[in-house]
Amino acid sequence: MRSPTAMRDFIGYGQKMPRITWPDGNRLAVSVVVNYEEGAERTPADGDDRSEDRAEIPRPQGLTGRDLAVESYYEYGSRVAIWRVLDLLAKHGVRATFFGCAQALERHPEAAKAIVAAGHEVCSHGYRWIPPAEYSREQEAEDIRRAVASIERTCGERPVGWYCRYGPSVNTRELLAEHGGFLYDSDSYADDVPYYVGVRGQPFLTVPYSLDVNDIKFWMTPGFVGGEQFSSYAKSAFDVLRDEARQATKMMSIGIHLRIAGRPGRAASLDDMLTYMLKRGGAWFPQRREIATWWKERMPPTHVDHGG
Repeated sequence: MRSPTAMRDFIGYGQKMPRITWPDGNRLAVSVVVNYEEGAERTPADGDDRSEDRAEIPRPQGLTGRDLAVESYYEYGSRVAIWRVLDLLAKHGVRATFFGCAQALERHPEAAKAIVAAGHEVCSHGYRWIPPAEYSREQEAEDIRRAVASIERTCGERPVGWYCRYGPSVNTRELLAEHGGFLYDSDSYADDVPYYVGVRGQPFLTVPYSLDVNDIKFWMTPGFVGGEQFSSYAKSAFDVLRDEARQATKMMSIGIHLRIAGRPGRAASLDDMLTYMLKRGGAWFPQRREIATWWKERMPPTHVDHGG
């Protein structure tokens, strides 16, 4: 009988951690990720059978139909917060990766163009903000095709990265490989550096993401309450990884959402943590496609995690 853990890798690089340098001699890469999902969430206005239930606004019991309060909360991210976040990134000279849902970008083409014009990367976050586990294999393949084509039209360049809502399905990586043109996905939380997974016998690069240095914890219980908690946690993570990077290559992810960290008090915490990290130095602040390209050139796939 096959072991239930046979397809999972609990070892990774083990004690043989990669020791490559990022550009300018840095051993730590800090990836700032902005999730742009506003306009792609569930709502009966788009034909869904229910409203989006992921929000910090209390939901009335028994509510049916459209939840206009939640819809307005998401709209804030696209109407207001996008410009605040773009200004903040420009202030620090940081080029981020936007996990963009194609429908959200379609609904605000001015913002989509501004993201690209500022030198940020758009990584596909699906066409709609819907978990792929809810799709059949055929539906997920169509979602990938539709999202790539849409982002290329809206942004003027196709995405080379992919990130799912709530993680990949068992089909996701095979479908990405079948579609072609992807440098990486970020559908893993399993490591501090990129690694290869086996997809039909071929190596496929994953650039791990993080949900701890992430503003989603403002919407969790227990979680962050004040912006200073988010900033303090991020600074601690940076200091530990920066110190460990003296011995081995490291990567850090900072995840924000327009409707969350784009609010004034929380934007201040992002400003504070970036000020701190850039002042301390010793880190590279790249887009994820830059991380993937650099890694592939210097770390050929000799170690493949067949857990997929």
